[in-house]
Amino acid sequence: MLRVLSVAAAAAPRLPRPCAPPGPLLLGLLSRQVRAAAGSADAERGSVLKTPKGTRDHHPAQMALRERLFRTVVTCFKRHGAAAIDTPVLELREMLMEKYGDNSKLIYELQDQGGELLALRYDLTVPFARYLAMNKITNIKRYHIAKVYRRDNPAMTRGRYREFYQCDFDIAGQFDPMIPDAECLKIVHEILSELQIGDFLIKVNDRRILNGVFAICGIPESKLLTMCSTLDKLDKMPWEEVRSEMVGEKGLSPEAADRIGEYVQLHGGMDLIEQLLQDPKLSQNKLAKEGLGDMKLLFEYLTLFGITGKISFDLSLARGLDYYTGLIIEAVLLQQENDHGEESVSVGSVAGGGRYDGLVGTFDPKGRKVPCVGVSIGIERIFSILEHRMKAAGEKVRTTETQVMVATPQKHLLSARLKLISELWDAGIKAEMMYRKDPKLLKQLQYCEDMGIPLVAIIGEQELRDGVVKLRDVATREEVDIPREELAAEIRRRLKP
Repeated sequence: MLRVLSVAAAAAPRLPRPCAPPGPLLLGLLSRQVRAAAGSADAERGSVLKTPKGTRDHHPAQMALRERLFRTVVTCFKRHGAAAIDTPVLELREMLMEKYGDNSKLIYELQDQGGELLALRYDLTVPFARYLAMNKITNIKRYHIAKVYRRDNPAMTRGRYREFYQCDFDIAGQFDPMIPDAECLKIVHEILSELQIGDFLIKVNDRRILNGVFAICGIPESKLLTMCSTLDKLDKMPWEEVRSEMVGEKGLSPEAADRIGEYVQLHGGMDLIEQLLQDPKLSQNKLAKEGLGDMKLLFEYLTLFGITGKISFDLSLARGLDYYTGLIIEAVLLQQENDHGEESVSVGSVAGGGRYDGLVGTFDPKGRKVPCVGVSIGIERIFSILEHRMKAAGEKVRTTETQVMVATPQKHLLSARLKLISELWDAGIKAEMMYRKDPKLLKQLQYCEDMGIPLVAIIGEQELRDGVVKLRDVATREEVDIPREELAAEIRRRLKP
């Protein structure tokens, strides 16, 4: 109020000092000015009462759904023996720059903070590599779920934000080829299957194969990374447009672009790997031959896991990050075939990852390398899909885990409710009560139905005399008297999964 008055005083015309108390006219003028200033301040506050672009609040129903998704993901990560770590949301700017190729421009850089140039983390992979180098760790299987930040053009209806969660699983260490890589693909398959978000396909490629293709097509090494960034757009635009960018913006000759096109439009499985191993040009390239050998080994392991039906060796997959050195992975949701029998098409990426054997060495003072492979689950995209589906189906989400409501049917029983709910809390039961001295029983029962609380523990004067509690099933409305000392055990028995 003081601030508003000062605004009004500043805006008011300068008047001579009155000798007597201000009259009604002057008081009316000041009152109108105060109200106008207050309204202006409210309007000003209202104009900025929103979250920053590319961010959002999550209400309880959304958080309940998100927590369910996180539980599924974490359960899978733990099933595969991963330990959790955490790293700061801030990193030294120099640690992040030049690690992401063309995407480095999307890093949120911060001004000098106490003598350090900082930035918000762009992903969880580079901080993990820094963590390994700093702590001299050469062998770990970890998971990390945390927010990352990208100065991108958000498309929030499709789960694309400037602030969002990543769910990462990584294996660091020197192991025999493709065994950890195969496990990462198995994890993606498990999670997408358990979440039941629709048909999906996991695309795989290898940077060495891609570099080999570029080499035999006459692409200089200096253009490899920028070519990968352009090729990475093939999932969003047709080959003709990608070719046009390669020629028009990246300076590639039309002939070289056409030679690349012959390869990058191929996709398949073990048959395609065997075909490329016999390719007279590609088989002569050392990098490509190594990559194809490892890809063949990978498909042998995936066959043992029984998941090759969902895996596609896709030469168009590039993933535009600089740090990938071998296997690259991207999982996409598929749109089902329509009535015209057209082929299933991708409708969005929901996971990605790959092998980055050189990244840790860029942080180590002695350049010591730690081979790494990992995957990241696109939890925001999955959340958007499930949220839209539940809304369309009119499905309600329970926002609390309350097991029982403690209720009273008569007045003056607040102390009885407080004693009983305290006993239940102490026994580890999730319980609630209404914050009223004498709430109506009907209101208490209605609250249970609205919130999805399955049981009501009713304690009235008769129950107090008999040493029992009336336990009511909200769904069936059946009631039974339970000895008070057995109430917690009975609640657990009824709600046992």
